[in-house]
Amino acid sequence: MPTLKSIERAIVACERCPELRGYCAQVARERRRAYADETYWGKPVPPFGDPHARVMLVGLAPGAHGSNRTGRPFTGDASGEFLYPALYRAGFASQPHATDRNDGLALIDCFITSAGRCAPPKNKPTPQQLRNCFPFLLQEFDALPELQIMIGLGSIGFDAMLKVLRERGFRFDTPPVFAHGAESVAANGTRRITVIASYHPSRQNTNTGKLTVPMFDAIFTRAKQLLP
Repeated sequence: MPTLKSIERAIVACERCPELRGYCAQVARERRRAYADETYWGKPVPPFGDPHARVMLVGLAPGAHGSNRTGRPFTGDASGEFLYPALYRAGFASQPHATDRNDGLALIDCFITSAGRCAPPKNKPTPQQLRNCFPFLLQEFDALPELQIMIGLGSIGFDAMLKVLRERGFRFDTPPVFAHGAESVAANGTRRITVIASYHPSRQNTNTGKLTVPMFDAIFTRAKQLLP
């Protein structure tokens, strides 16, 4: 079975979607004015977190000037500015801020990954691009045998998470639905994993009030409650 380190190396070296590799490289060359003096990561973004995590978060894909710049999930953009403080308040992160790969942030009992590993144009990966990335998510799931809770951030991350569980032979006690805070339990023999849906902490959701701080905190408070 691949280790998390070998999975990370394979992700960073991935060339399965030439159109995305070209797009990310172009963004890294041209850069946003605010980051004109920075060197962008510009490659597929590996996951981040505790190798013994019992909680996995599955997001959408890197942002062009966020993770594609910093090389770490939800780091350097508005979504991360909303996510990491919530994880910190719940005890899943060592600090509330994430600026770059060397900022000292560590996750505690938590692992962050995504359905797509390259920044897609307009934040919309194609179905084929998601299929190309899916084996990485399966491998990460297999490499985290202590997982007990999976949280889907946004509908695409949620759907990818359900696909992983079904591929691995899990069956749901009730049909899972994507609604903020909705829960279901997936079982495979004696192993049980609780699935939680959450709105994505994108600026589109947080600026409009579709996702508020108390709503987001409730997701991670619930995850803490569920852990033995």
